[in-house]
Amino acid sequence: MDSFLLVLFAYLLGSVLFGEHISRWKGIDIRKVGSGNVGATNVGRALGFKYALLVFVLDLSKGLLPMLLARVYYGLESWTAPLVGLASLLGHMYPFFHGFKGGKGVATAFGVLLALSPLLALLCGVFWGVLFKWKGIVSVASLGASALAVVLVLLSGYPFKIVLMALVMFALIVYKHRENIQRLLEGRELTFRA
Repeated sequence: MDSFLLVLFAYLLGSVLFGEHISRWKGIDIRKVGSGNVGATNVGRALGFKYALLVFVLDLSKGLLPMLLARVYYGLESWTAPLVGLASLLGHMYPFFHGFKGGKGVATAFGVLLALSPLLALLCGVFWGVLFKWKGIVSVASLGASALAVVLVLLSGYPFKIVLMALVMFALIVYKHRENIQRLLEGRELTFRA
């Protein structure tokens, strides 16, 4: 499999915004509901838990599948794996098929982490759940779990290329959450029930 084609595949697959497609199929413009985001959280506000879960799994698969292919064909020592991981995330955040206006990337990044290590993904998932139970705010849980992912990748002895990928992904996720962070500082961030 050609390295460039795999990176391109990762980006194009990432560019499919399942939250937007599923919401439109149900007769809702998700960009005009709640936070206006196309991810699982906002889909849950509009359509309920089962659709939120569906979107989460589909968005996760956009990071998981290409990264697994990169591991099998190129290994984690090559530059292909981190480029594929980043391409998946950038596709979701800046999708070609949706005018480069996408989501915040947490589920897709989680899929990349799952391909790297199911154990690390499980730890981050549990930490997300603890933070959400404690604060009741999805963005807090997502940012906290994303930060933990970087720490765990750093401590797990992965190649520098993978650590760099994790750092860049975290920076992108923080950037895409900048409005959430502003609302958190002002005490007006939406909860999942909002």
